[in-house]
Amino acid sequence: MTRKFAPKAMISILLALMMLVLAACGQEQAGSDQQNQSSAGKGTVTVGGKDFTEQQLLAKITAIYLKEKGYDVNEASNMGSSVVRSALENGQIDLYWEYTGTALVVYQKQAVETDPEKAFEKVKEKDKENKLVWLNKTKFNNTYAILMRQDKADELGIKSISDLAKYVNANPKALKFASNAEFYAREDGIKGLEKKYGFKFPAENVVKMDSGLLYNALKEKQVDVSVGFATDGRIKGFNLVALDDDQFFFPAYNCAPVARQEVLDKNPQLADLLNDIADKLDTETMMKLNYTVDVEHKDVAEVAREWLVSQQLIQQ
Repeated sequence: MTRKFAPKAMISILLALMMLVLAACGQEQAGSDQQNQSSAGKGTVTVGGKDFTEQQLLAKITAIYLKEKGYDVNEASNMGSSVVRSALENGQIDLYWEYTGTALVVYQKQAVETDPEKAFEKVKEKDKENKLVWLNKTKFNNTYAILMRQDKADELGIKSISDLAKYVNANPKALKFASNAEFYAREDGIKGLEKKYGFKFPAENVVKMDSGLLYNALKEKQVDVSVGFATDGRIKGFNLVALDDDQFFFPAYNCAPVARQEVLDKNPQLADLLNDIADKLDTETMMKLNYTVDVEHKDVAEVAREWLVSQQLIQQ
C-alpha cells in the first residue's frame, strides 16, 4: 500500500528538510570562514631557494612545513646565489637557506673563516645592517671536500689531505685530479689548497669538467681524486670518502634559514618554526636526503614530506 501524506504534512516535512539543509550549510560556511580566518591570520610567506638538490630539498621542506602550520606559501626556487640574495634584500622573497661561507665572502666581502661558530657570528652580526636575521645554524657544513674512492684511499693509506700531499710529492704523476672551473681558478680553490698543504698536481694531471660530472668521473676511475661538496649524497652512493681537512683550509659553510626582519616581526611564530627544522639537520641527514633524490631519483616533494613525518614535525 502506498502511503499518502496530507498537503499540510508535506509542507511541514519540506520546511523541516529545508531548515536542516540551511543549518548544515551554515555550519559548513562557518567552518570554512573560521579556517580562512586562521590561514589569513598566519599570513603569506614566500620561500626562496637555489638551483641544486640540497637547496631544492630545504625549500620544499620549509614550504610543506609552513603550509601545514597554516601559512599560505609561495615558492620561488632554482635561483642562483646572487639572484636569491638580491631577491631577499629587495623583498621579493621572505626567507631562504644560506651558507655562512657564501654570505661571508661573496655578499659581505669579508675574509674566509674556517671556524663554524666564528663564521656564523660574523655573518649574523653583519647582516643586521641589512635587516636580515640568521636563525639557528644547522649542524651540517656543506663545504668543499677532497674526495677519493674508498678502496683507492685505503690502498694508498690516505686519510687526510696531508696524507694526499705527501703521496703526491713522492709520486707527482701517479694521480689524476678532477676539478670544476671555479675551484680551479679561485685563489681559495686548488691554488690555495696546494699552497696550504705544500704540494702541487702537475697541470697535465688536472682534469677540468662540469661540477655534475665530478662524482661519476671518480666512480668510473677516470680520475683518482676530485673536489666535491661535503653533504653530496653521491659520496655515500658511490662509496667515496672525503679526506680530512686536517689543516683547516676550507671555509665553514654551515647552513641556516635567513629571513627579513620585517617578516619575522609580522609573524611571531615563524622563527620558532624555522628553527624546528634547522635543529634537526646534520651532515648525515643531509647526505641521506641528497642521496635519496640524486641516486635513488625520488621526487623532492615526496622526500621532503617523508622526512618531516619521520621527525614528527607533521602528520602523515
